[in-house]
Amino acid sequence: MLLWREKLPESWLPKIRSRLAAVLVDHAYLERKAATTALNLEKYVELYDCLDELNAIAIEELQHFSQVLALLRERNIPLGPPMRSPWISGMMSHVRRGRRQQVIDHLVVCSLIEGRSCEKFQILASGVRDLDPGLADFYGSLVQSEGNHYATYLIMARHIDLAETEARLDYFLDLDAELIRCPHDLPLLH
Repeated sequence: MLLWREKLPESWLPKIRSRLAAVLVDHAYLERKAATTALNLEKYVELYDCLDELNAIAIEELQHFSQVLALLRERNIPLGPPMRSPWISGMMSHVRRGRRQQVIDHLVVCSLIEGRSCEKFQILASGVRDLDPGLADFYGSLVQSEGNHYATYLIMARHIDLAETEARLDYFLDLDAELIRCPHDLPLLH
């Protein structure tokens, strides 16, 4: 897994634990967005050889979306409106324009989103067990999938241009650290 340059703030888990219903709503929207992102990546000619992998990611993310919707229904939590993540918005705002640069940056950012999800789901698997063992099990069940998506996106970017991908990964890891240090009180996974 990645060597993050900034740890999650100590306040992250307590904030999530105190607003699990809102976090589940956010998680539902994140899974739906992850599915649509995988499909949207198919527009890049550089990824035409990766369509099967991108479709598989989209299908898996939609399955996760359905699972989160089921958790919301079981807990009588309405879906409600989505919230905008300052971290994701901050990362996406640095994706460069221009076909080759854009696809590499987009893949690197997707990789980091999946990497942070993997990390956070590991934390939640143990960090909410006392509150909701079923939810803890659910988050534990997602860890491997998120890690696989992280690796798949990064491999795709490296296949396009290894040196450029490594330079942009370095850039986005610095940006991730900067954004992680910007606290917010929103009950978001990211």
